[in-house]
Amino acid sequence: MVARRLDPRVLRALSGRLPRGSAAVTGTNGKTTTARMAGAILREAGIRTVSNFTGANLVTGVTAALVEDSDLAGRPSAEMGLFEVDEASVPRVAAEAELRLLAVLNLFRDQLDRYGELAYTGKVIASAFEHLPPGGGVILNADDPLVASLGRSAPGALYFGVDEPALDTGRLQHVADSKDCPLCGTPLSYSAVYMGHVGVYRCGRCGFGRPEPAYRASRVRLRGVRGATFVLSGPAGEREVRLRLPGLYNVYNALAAAALAGEAGAAMEHIVRGLGAFGGAFGRVERVLAGEREVFLLLIKNPVGFNEILRTFIAGGGARHVLVAINDNDADGRDVSWLWDVDLEMLAEAREEGLLSEMQPIMAGGLRAEDMAVRLKYAGLPVGAVVPGCGEALRRALDATPPGETLYVLPTYTAMLEIRRALSELGYARPFWEDR
Repeated sequence: MVARRLDPRVLRALSGRLPRGSAAVTGTNGKTTTARMAGAILREAGIRTVSNFTGANLVTGVTAALVEDSDLAGRPSAEMGLFEVDEASVPRVAAEAELRLLAVLNLFRDQLDRYGELAYTGKVIASAFEHLPPGGGVILNADDPLVASLGRSAPGALYFGVDEPALDTGRLQHVADSKDCPLCGTPLSYSAVYMGHVGVYRCGRCGFGRPEPAYRASRVRLRGVRGATFVLSGPAGEREVRLRLPGLYNVYNALAAAALAGEAGAAMEHIVRGLGAFGGAFGRVERVLAGEREVFLLLIKNPVGFNEILRTFIAGGGARHVLVAINDNDADGRDVSWLWDVDLEMLAEAREEGLLSEMQPIMAGGLRAEDMAVRLKYAGLPVGAVVPGCGEALRRALDATPPGETLYVLPTYTAMLEIRRALSELGYARPFWEDR
């Protein structure tokens, strides 16, 4: 980036001129959605933010967002920076920007060819804490044992979590990553498992356990693809929240956004209104009207996230037309063996039980469409057309979707960008860089 070449201290200079400093969101899943949710809340509170909402979440993307927001004299128009940051880039961003708040959402296996093992990723994120200014705060997911353990490096850390026994799956999934105590290595005991390794846990050997959340979701009700409701409890009181986004994973995103915005000065009424009005981030959880049909985009990038979308399908029972688009470009991760850790068998079992009896054969698209088709076949699911190109796969899937019905598209990151571009070319959606 030209600005960084001309002045390597440009990020430090511009961020230092933001009256309210900056906040960052990091973690494996949910960075874009959480940052946008927080932005919606802060707008309700009348706080002007500058953000890297196009998904450019490296230090160059954060710098570019601030440069674009500033005048020729280097004065930002925003009051506060609000950035999603790649896990590996957090220490550098924290060292250069004035991060007064840093939220860590979760840590799941994702792009092992790039990030390595989770324990290492956790250490990388924790190394950023020393760069926070005096009074800077860290917001952690209490229900993710590895993320919660990072609080040892952040005195005064604040936590968020879910308290809803009805959502207990009853067992750890085989894709659970952090099943052992991050302090002593002893297998953790769970009183509730919500997804992957996320839940309510305790180590019987060293006593490490789930911290008490300051921001809590209870009475959670998942309404399939239609959204969710929950009661939000925080330092400022208790209110019911209605989300337009589906799935427990978006309840966690909403909790993190509420905690970040609340600590940045938003009142409970702003939090409730901001979350209730939020309709999703491009490609992550996004509905697009395509003529007489609806396209519902749900980003997938690792087994835990994919599994949660499958659970949403089963809970809603209305998914009839589905396209899964898998690419293996650098931004997706070259290794697609993670597809075999996805519990597609739960979808096959739901079909046999009549919960998804009207689901049509699942189409596969993208560079690794054939790999996806093989995985579907081994799960016992009917396979539809297999189309290597994402744009062509979308067109064929739309043709196969009757008017008035919804096409569910589950793409990896670069497949999502290709499908989003195809929707734009067809006149159904704006280019993603215009979606702010």
